[in-house]
Amino acid sequence: MNATEAAQPQVRRVLMLAHTGRQDAVDVARAFIAALTGHGIIVRLLKSEAADLGLDPTSYDPALEFIGSEQDAGCDCEVALVIGGDGTILRAAEITRATGIPLLGVNLGHVGFLAEAEYDDVESVIEALVQQRYTIEDRLTIDVNVYRDGDLVARTWALNEASVEKAARQRMLEVVVEIDGRPLSRWGCDGVVCATPTGSTAYNFSAGGPVVWPGVEALLMVPISAHALFARPMVVAPTSVLAVEVLARTEGVGVLWCDGRRTVDLPPGARIEVSRGTTPVRLVRLHEAPFTDRLVAKFGLSVEGWRGASNRRRRNGDGGSDGDLDA
Repeated sequence: MNATEAAQPQVRRVLMLAHTGRQDAVDVARAFIAALTGHGIIVRLLKSEAADLGLDPTSYDPALEFIGSEQDAGCDCEVALVIGGDGTILRAAEITRATGIPLLGVNLGHVGFLAEAEYDDVESVIEALVQQRYTIEDRLTIDVNVYRDGDLVARTWALNEASVEKAARQRMLEVVVEIDGRPLSRWGCDGVVCATPTGSTAYNFSAGGPVVWPGVEALLMVPISAHALFARPMVVAPTSVLAVEVLARTEGVGVLWCDGRRTVDLPPGARIEVSRGTTPVRLVRLHEAPFTDRLVAKFGLSVEGWRGASNRRRRNGDGGSDGDLDA
């Protein structure tokens, strides 16, 4: 680097993606844009979203950047700031995954497990972005291949889950499931969910699957309303390959859903293979709060009566006695 290059100020960019169909998201997005540009950070938006927000790029200093291509939206950006619920964050992951920029979600939805901040945290989020005071966490994804008569007919991926489901309400899906190249069981069912630890609190949770901490590397398989003696949720190694075969005798067409966003029709005889993804999704973390605290907060779990480790130490004679505790 020469002296001229060293003297030039660093150009900083943040990509903003928002659920522009909601007025609260519009208001929060505008507040973030004003604050970020006020700190000299360029904000980039998709042209369609900028139009929904009613933005004039030259009204800000530095001027806003509008881009038409989702594929190139994340290039040269530090972070993608996502305003909305988990659905908006999943859409953002779809747009930014190839560029590898991390996602910082500001929750305006109901649960918002993927979000790191709430809508009333604007000031603290701005401070963290300006000071670059955050960490980045890689989340395991899954790659999904669909075969028919041995030929690869579709390839996709998911952050939360890939679910094989019946397309017609009145019919069951007849499937055989396989793990690591060996058949495991045959089910008549409404479907099968193959999930990541990140997705364990999403569709997997609703289907009765286990909650898996994000730090655990694993893949999950959960049958949906299966008519079978053995139809339990399973947790397998991250190196395993899960497969679901739609039996040829199945009437009608099934459907593959990935993160509730991408679909593939599944004719009788289709085979779906799920394995660990080659490209993770990166999430921004502003706090070091344990995942247990996130579960309690997001699901509103009752922890009344908890005494904790400090009281356990006191019961053991370190700094107190049993007389200090409630009965």
